[in-house]
Amino acid sequence: MPTEERLGGGNASGTVVRVGETVRKRWTPATPSVTRFITAVRAAGVEAPAPLGRDEHGRQVLQWIPGRLASKLAPLSREQLRSIGAVIRDIHDASLGFTPTGEDVWESAIPAPGSELICHNDLAPWNLLLPAEEGGHPVFIDWDAAGPSTRLWDLAYAAMTFALSEPSRAAVDAAGDLSALVEGYAPEPSIRRTLAEAVVRRAEAMYALLSDAHRIGRQPWAAMFTNGHGAHWDAVRSYVRANEPLWDAALTTALR
Repeated sequence: MPTEERLGGGNASGTVVRVGETVRKRWTPATPSVTRFITAVRAAGVEAPAPLGRDEHGRQVLQWIPGRLASKLAPLSREQLRSIGAVIRDIHDASLGFTPTGEDVWESAIPAPGSELICHNDLAPWNLLLPAEEGGHPVFIDWDAAGPSTRLWDLAYAAMTFALSEPSRAAVDAAGDLSALVEGYAPEPSIRRTLAEAVVRRAEAMYALLSDAHRIGRQPWAAMFTNGHGAHWDAVRSYVRANEPLWDAALTTALR
């Protein structure tokens, strides 16, 4: 019997384990569609865990990728943030080559304001592996929440989680991190002009997911609300709203 090593995280995806050079996690109604999507973006050159089918317990099997979770490391450097922004741009550009079908099932917790393309929808430090060796590329994992969204909405979440999710931090320093991430993404001017406002809306949506789930008992978000996530995201939404003019200035300086 192969040894199973329980992995951390899994707040919304259930138990996740490592078995040899694979990862096993819950199979969901969306898994076939997510598998097709990951396969397509990998074929376009994006690094992501390869889907390897289903095991004898009905779990999805994914390639194990070595690396260090960005969430467990010291604050990321501006150079690392630029690299992460470039990877996000690569994911979005690769997604344009994927064609959804009417049969697809997606399980994204927060509705997106559009369906421009299929997005990862959880681009965050806890889902990013930084290379264990010099010369490697950052790799996003945990694609289970993939679904229809927009570049702006997906990038707004990444901007918030990578640069603006520490309310105790000096806002001017956070703005510099935000600028570095977005510089790496190299967005069109229209995204630069609207991203700060989108980050505020995305923070409000994250808090609403948790607080509404707490009110009606919808799991796993109801439990997450009470174990600290609710208070954290409440503070984040206040922080990003209060400093929106600073974020906007950092993003649009390059356009002047």
